[in-house]
Amino acid sequence: MAEQTERSFQKQPTVFLNNKKNLLSTKGQKNTRHFKNVGLGFKTPREAMLGTYIDKKCPFTGNVSIRGRILTGVVQKMKMQRTIVIRRDYLHYVKKYKRFEKRHRNMSVHLSPCFRDVELGDIVTVGECRPLSKTVRFNVLKVAKGGANNKKGFKNSNVPIKKIMKKIRYLKGFLFTVNRYRHCLSFCLTMRDPYIN
Repeated sequence: MAEQTERSFQKQPTVFLNNKKNLLSTKGQKNTRHFKNVGLGFKTPREAMLGTYIDKKCPFTGNVSIRGRILTGVVQKMKMQRTIVIRRDYLHYVKKYKRFEKRHRNMSVHLSPCFRDVELGDIVTVGECRPLSKTVRFNVLKVAKGGANNKKGFKNSNVPIKKIMKKIRYLKGFLFTVNRYRHCLSFCLTMRDPYIN
């Protein structure tokens, strides 16, 4: 009964606990547990199937369906109860300067108790669900261990952004040079040499 930490009795609404077969049997009093497959290729964690926690907002054992967007982010804060803050990094193109700038967004997402060993810097996959609170609209579906580097910013991303930016600048410069001298090249090709018949 470790899950009974609230004032109200915690139970899954789809499981009937007062079953007479369980009350009469002396060996192995094992209650049934409700869990489901969220779909989209995500596996149900073992802890969700065999654990004893009660969470009505869990995508595997609760009354929440995953639909809409599937996103990834890096765990930033873990100070709330069953809710974490993740950071999503992206590049925004500024048309005026023809450059990309780094931007990020923080999102509050629900973390089910079936994911136990989650730490700062881990990469999580989240799925969109109905609004669970004022700010929470996503639910953690998968956790991948991140590196030891837990600093803010683009350090945790797998893509070497400096190399990508360098290639983009090189290509843009090359195209600008070609466009600049295109009219000169076309003029030279169309102009006829007077000394050659």
